[in-house]
Amino acid sequence: MATESTTRRLVRTGTAPVAPVGRGTFTALTSEICRDPDRFGALAAEWTALHRRCATATPFQSHAWLHSWWLSYGTPGRLRVVLVRRGGTLVAAAPLTLVHRPFPVLVQLGGSISDFSDVLLDDDCADSAAQALAKALATAARTAVIDLREVRPGAAAERVYDCWDGARDRLVDSLCLELPAVPMDELLGRLPSSRAQRARAKIRKIDSLGIEERVVPVDEVPTAVARLLQLHRLQWQGRGVTPEHLSARFAEHLTRSARSMVECGDAMVTEFRLAGEVVAADLTLMSPRLAGGYLYGADPMLRDRKVDVATMLLRESARRISGGGAGGAGGVGGCTTLSMLRGNEPYKHHWRPETVCNQRLLLARALLAPSLRLVAARAAARGRAAVLVNERLPAMKAGLARRTRRGDGKGRPGT
Repeated sequence: MATESTTRRLVRTGTAPVAPVGRGTFTALTSEICRDPDRFGALAAEWTALHRRCATATPFQSHAWLHSWWLSYGTPGRLRVVLVRRGGTLVAAAPLTLVHRPFPVLVQLGGSISDFSDVLLDDDCADSAAQALAKALATAARTAVIDLREVRPGAAAERVYDCWDGARDRLVDSLCLELPAVPMDELLGRLPSSRAQRARAKIRKIDSLGIEERVVPVDEVPTAVARLLQLHRLQWQGRGVTPEHLSARFAEHLTRSARSMVECGDAMVTEFRLAGEVVAADLTLMSPRLAGGYLYGADPMLRDRKVDVATMLLRESARRISGGGAGGAGGVGGCTTLSMLRGNEPYKHHWRPETVCNQRLLLARALLAPSLRLVAARAAARGRAAVLVNERLPAMKAGLARRTRRGDGKGRPGT
């Protein structure tokens, strides 16, 4: 867990005039850099209020998620949270941390375990707040390049990018797949008739087994998250699991953040029971316009009983998010997008989702343009390498299979 002296360290970075509040009066925008983790933790209430006023915000910009991530993953002395206020009201925020790659780079809190990153801008003064935040970021960056990964199209960070006075670049980042936040019947209606029939057959199979769904109340969330992670471990045993999902720090972060997010309506944990036993669990993260299943775990026995777990989870998410929850539970008001988050897995394409590509926004002072170009070149090189690996992987797997078949039948390659 990251710790730092509790001494408050806030650096005032300037003021800028905004539109008049009344005749002959102006309210100045003021900015500051928060480096103190305790101070960042104390921002919960006003950060959450700003999160609610930023229509493009995703669950990964919630204070509960970001502050919990810092506690588990942050490096002492590296916190850089840029804040902009109008009067006493927080109207813009950029949650950053300093890294060295090998020169200074400011990256967003949340790291690789977050599917989206962004800044927060108050919708009521988004343009002026973006301009003030851009100036404050330039001051905070000093000799560092700002590297904003996994930015969704239309995100608030695009406003900052558009008014940036310095070097900048925009790169392609991860692919995401999205569905409309509608009931399951409407999702089935999007499919060709033959595929829709197969999906309905899978749903009937789930119902015939008597699998029951239950949304976990706040006070049971820590225990439920522990069960989810255990099921996730069992589900991927002997296969290619993401190593970080098995780490103690990830478990601490997910337990801590999920409880806070469930409490304020930004997350939902659902358990699926068969004969009274929990056989699957799912964590869905939610914001005003977007919701998505972040992590799930399923007992391997469901696979043995021919249960399509992906269909089971999607049906329940669609029901809850679109407002058709069992027992009178309401959905997420105003939510328009059911995101499958990052990843281009084949099973996701069965539902004919829309393809959305995240962006990588690079910003730097004009004098640091060479450093920015270096970051961009390295990112492009890694991207090309990943494409080559993905293109060659099927052929490599086929070759390994042929060699195994020529072997002695025990999985060892032949000569």
